[in-house]
Amino acid sequence: MKWLYGVALLSLLGCAPQARPTGIRVGLITPGSIADAAWNSGAYAGLQRIHDSLGLAISHVEARTPAEQDEALRTYAAQGYDLVFAHGFEFQGPAERVSAQYPKPVFIVTSGSRAQGNVAPLIFRLEEASYLAGMVAGGLTRSNVLGFVGGIELPPIKAAYEGWVNGAKAVNPKIRSREIYLNSFDDAAAGREAALALIRVGADMLHHNADAAALGLFQAAKESPGVYVFGANADQTPLAPGRVVGSAIIDLPRAFVLVAQEVKAGTFKPRVEAFGLASGVVRYDPNPGLDSLVPVALKARVKAAADSIAAGTLLAAPRPASMQASRMGEGLVSPQRHRGHRGSETTVGTTHRFAVSVSSVPLW
Repeated sequence: MKWLYGVALLSLLGCAPQARPTGIRVGLITPGSIADAAWNSGAYAGLQRIHDSLGLAISHVEARTPAEQDEALRTYAAQGYDLVFAHGFEFQGPAERVSAQYPKPVFIVTSGSRAQGNVAPLIFRLEEASYLAGMVAGGLTRSNVLGFVGGIELPPIKAAYEGWVNGAKAVNPKIRSREIYLNSFDDAAAGREAALALIRVGADMLHHNADAAALGLFQAAKESPGVYVFGANADQTPLAPGRVVGSAIIDLPRAFVLVAQEVKAGTFKPRVEAFGLASGVVRYDPNPGLDSLVPVALKARVKAAADSIAAGTLLAAPRPASMQASRMGEGLVSPQRHRGHRGSETTVGTTHRFAVSVSSVPLW
């Protein structure tokens, strides 16, 4: 585990009592490197924006294993941090356990599943932006084969994949899709090999949700003529400007600041918050440099789908029960304020495990 901004994991707990620092302090725990140009780097950018725009003290720790994640949550809580962002679906259970012992800190679980005590989820319907990316891919593909590389088959990642496939089939019923899960978010070499495997079976349009491991996917695309990529979680055009057609984006800094503003003002109340296309936090951004590749008629269809999704009349992908966030003691809820598009249901492609060798809760 790597701590930044001088926060020691255990030393402060074992030394003589010291005066608690004044002012609100905000911690961030990421499950991987903030150099991934995607999910974790976006969260770190959000932490920095909290510091720059609100003047709050900040700290970051990278915690990859469940034991490290639990330890990081407990350390932030014991040190009296006011707000802790636990960045990922996998933090829901650990955050609830720690919150039961430390009821004062606010724990925000990105892609979490329910609100309980001082634990609250931020839900990002990335499948809505991936649906639009899939529409573009379905309209541009020459092989009618799409490829997707995932880090670990978590429910939010599976939902984004299904949105991608549904969007593609909405414009091209001949689409066939292949997906590979790496069981890693960090292995760029595995990401490259997975992408090359997909390209060998005909995929000419690639999408991902694999964090740092996806850096290898961009490399594979640059090595393969006629293959294009759609980024995830952030604008990833800079990774391969001539190959990235567009990106399904989560504006994590914007969402993080919304929470921190309320904590700073003393008005925060734990509840479920969901962001879709209608919120502007989730969106599809095309690469202006490759704009000429996309026909005008296809752009019009994508715009119409985006409007329908934002209005709640088009479902990008159905979400499993594990992703229907709720408040403990209540039934499943379907947050309305930031609803985004959903697309037509369809069957999805083949799944491979890749071993590299080849409502009704108050809202903002």
